[in-house]
Amino acid sequence: MTPPTTGARAVQLRPETQRLRREVRDFLAEERAAGTVMGRPDSWLTGWDPGFTRRLAERGWVGMALPKEYGGGGRGNLERYVVIEELLAAGAPVSAHWVADRQAGPSILRHGTEEQRRRFLPRIAAGRCFFSIGMSEQHAGSDLAAVRTRAERTDDGWRLTGTKTWTGGAHLNDYAIVLARTDDESGDRHAGLSQFIVGLRDPRVRIEPIRLLSGEHTFNYFHLEGVELGADALLGRPGDGWRQVTGELALERSGPERFLSTVPLLTALVEQLRRGACTPEQHTRVGRLTARLSSIRQLSLGVAAALEAGRPADVQAALVKDLGTRFEGELVNEVREILPTAARTDTTKGSYPELLATAILHSPGYTLRGGTNEILRGIITRGLELPS
Repeated sequence: MTPPTTGARAVQLRPETQRLRREVRDFLAEERAAGTVMGRPDSWLTGWDPGFTRRLAERGWVGMALPKEYGGGGRGNLERYVVIEELLAAGAPVSAHWVADRQAGPSILRHGTEEQRRRFLPRIAAGRCFFSIGMSEQHAGSDLAAVRTRAERTDDGWRLTGTKTWTGGAHLNDYAIVLARTDDESGDRHAGLSQFIVGLRDPRVRIEPIRLLSGEHTFNYFHLEGVELGADALLGRPGDGWRQVTGELALERSGPERFLSTVPLLTALVEQLRRGACTPEQHTRVGRLTARLSSIRQLSLGVAAALEAGRPADVQAALVKDLGTRFEGELVNEVREILPTAARTDTTKGSYPELLATAILHSPGYTLRGGTNEILRGIITRGLELPS
């Protein structure tokens, strides 16, 4: 009998990446001293700081995996991985460029026209062009095939009508890549979908805030009220939207942000324990959390290596997202038990009680964003090899 397998492979980073890691840590130390890096949980979602993004870009750390001919760094996914895991572990404010760097840029590179590549990729790599994700809708969250946003052909291009939800950063960013239905004739729900690059400052785009439990304005409803687009707004070929989106999801679900969102809280806990007398039980529980973190990181590195080699990694990405986001929430609960502390939002920003409060208030989203874990387990199950 052949056991089920996800095809995950152990990955060892090349020795030269250690120099890159030291460079990033030195940069972060300077930023921390300047007060721009404060060890925030969920910094990739809520840490919108265009100035910080541009300083990263000046060092070649935005658009690292994009080709040099389009302004990118021409480096590999594993080198990019080293940079972003250091940024996330430090709780750096990276949300301004996060979607553009992680998936919009690679998607435009893969599916876009040459004009689209020349127009968007150099600006993404320079940290001056920011993107949101226009996938989810009220009745189409993890089930993206149920989208109702429509794109109708016009004499000059397309007209988009519909409402997207959970659109992070739409009130701040420049563009969104929107999934819309262009053909209802096929009986296949996954057919007839296409992607479009939509300017978020268009007067027929209306942004309505969705606030987190903390009161933060990160997500939005994104209303497309008859938005007129030129033919050059189409990303890829008509009807290829589903294939393109599923390719993006491997990038969206497998990265370090799926298990490092609450690691700054773990770091803060260790600092608190160092200042007092750490008991053997506390030491053991911190060790267990660190061991879990290390194992999930290896899975995530495996996906980065697969993507760099051009291998499909949908199942592995779903596994990373399932294990990683559950770890993020469970870490918060473990930390509260290891060192009982009153979580407070009304205290000094960056203090341990305030970081704990932030992590708790963000907890409901960890296993929802990027596809619910229930949906991901279905992907994993279908992708496993059946016993012979």
